[in-house]
Amino acid sequence: MAMAAADLEALLRRGFPDADISIQDLAGDGDHYKAVIRSAAFQGKSRVAQHQMVYAALEGRMGGALHALALDTAPKPA
Repeated sequence: MAMAAADLEALLRRGFPDADISIQDLAGDGDHYKAVIRSAAFQGKSRVAQHQMVYAALEGRMGGALHALALDTAPKPA
């Protein structure tokens, strides 16, 4: 089952309203994405905690509607 990039971005924007987000479809199949997310919400969080926050924002779709997501997360520069 694939997920449209726009749907993925909408979920991430809802979870991180301040974020700079870019989505890349790595295989052109709507099932393998890379997300680059810069958000103030990541400030002071470990990389693992940042990724857990992203997975929470996806509301259980990771591993179901969304097969693979490479993450590049970091705090948003001031």
